Amino acid sequence: MKVLILGSGGREHVLAWKVAQSPLLTELFIAPGNGGTEKVATNVSLNISDFASIGSWVVDHAIDMVIVGPENPLVDGIHDYFLSKEELQDIHVIGPQKEGARLEGSKEFSKEFMMRHGIPTAKYESFSIDNLSEGADFLKTLEPPYVLKADGLAAGKGVVILNDLGSATAELHSMIQDSKFGDASATVVIEEFLDGIELSVFALSDGNTFITLPTAKDYKRIGEGDTGLNTGGMGAVSPVPFADADFMDKVQEQVVKPTFAGLKEEGIPFQGVVFFGLIMVNGEPKVIEYNVRFGDPEAEAVIPRIKSDLLEIFKAMGEQTLHTIEVEIETASTATVIMVAGGYPEAYEKGKAITGDLETTDSLTFHAGTKKSEGELVTNGGRVLAITSFGDTMEQALEKSYKTIEGISFEKSNYRTDIGFDLKPSSASAS
Repeated sequence: MKVLILGSGGREHVLAWKVAQSPLLTELFIAPGNGGTEKVATNVSLNISDFASIGSWVVDHAIDMVIVGPENPLVDGIHDYFLSKEELQDIHVIGPQKEGARLEGSKEFSKEFMMRHGIPTAKYESFSIDNLSEGADFLKTLEPPYVLKADGLAAGKGVVILNDLGSATAELHSMIQDSKFGDASATVVIEEFLDGIELSVFALSDGNTFITLPTAKDYKRIGEGDTGLNTGGMGAVSPVPFADADFMDKVQEQVVKPTFAGLKEEGIPFQGVVFFGLIMVNGEPKVIEYNVRFGDPEAEAVIPRIKSDLLEIFKAMGEQTLHTIEVEIETASTATVIMVAGGYPEAYEKGKAITGDLETTDSLTFHAGTKKSEGELVTNGGRVLAITSFGDTMEQALEKSYKTIEGISFEKSNYRTDIGFDLKPSSASAS
């Protein structure tokens, strides 16, 4: 099979790394890729928002499958575009059509979907310029902290949590009236704050059958102890020790199964990934959000634990034969630590030379914000490298990742030294 992966981050690098291991693969391309992906695939200069150019390139290169990494092309309808063109209809697109992608593309839609299908989540209301004053009144009915979410995609920055009612009210006006997040915050979802511990669960669906993958937990804040600004993710671990068999049974019965049953009931086709952003509150799962692709950096922790042929799984998703696949999971733990540029998530510089041992056998090094410049590997983004290691326990895996990081450097590099700090010693078996 000839495969094209769309995207340029650590998630796309780990997907390429895993797909490249498949005996089904004949040729692998990634657009646009990064400074590390060229070791397992051919980087292609394509704009992932230009569906016509992608379609022409795919036809010219006889591509059999397109794996969509990030959310924007899915929300914008790349799968629908392929289905609308006779010459592209037979190509497997791994990622849902536009209607299914609304689970991530619209917070309001996803909350209404959960309510319709009895999926546990926080109580909420949606507001726009037409009922802005009602939004301010709704805030008064809640206990702090206050959670405000831009309805649309806002590059991971559209969720604001504030402890003060006055600040929350001002933020509501800023998001809606002043278009703080552009069109994404024309509608704002206000919901109750859920106090618990978070985790992520991924499931793969062919539209009829689904497979649940291992649990993971990521760390969004820039600072130690989950302080400071939100980032795209500073690290992740898999499995999550507290997600035992009883809890995961609840997740399956109360969240995963009703979600896929709801999609089918509403006639929404879904061939792709559902990322369940969950929180455990008093031992019970509640859904914080849906995403319709692999999370990043959770993918860098979860995908290496898949022992089965990932391309074979994706092929079965495209052919709607997922029920014939048995997925084998590595029982060892993984821990991913992200090396970021100095100043990230605010202003940061690019073009810093990266030196050190990126080929160590102790860890897997996935590139995110890197590129080759005159033959030299340099930084090209806020999140630069994802260092993933295996261990019998989470602690052992983390120790390996931190040791590897000590041997890699670039100017003003930064990383969190406390990934997994809030989890008890790992004694649970893999979920």
